[in-house]
Amino acid sequence: MTEKEIVLETIRALPDDCSLEEIAERIEFMAAVRKGLDQLDRGEGIPHDEVKKQLASWLTS
Repeated sequence: MTEKEIVLETIRALPDDCSLEEIAERIEFMAAVRKGLDQLDRGEGIPHDEVKKQLASWLTS
């Protein structure tokens, strides 16, 4: 499935009364998820333990 087809299918799944803003937000979300998955595929992810350490330090700051 092409990216265009994925976007079109996503739009079809939205309610008929959704706004252009809601459509744009959904597409932006999908793009961000795809970007993250691509980064993981390239080995650019952050290990879970490192994320936990970072979150802990942010919460205590």
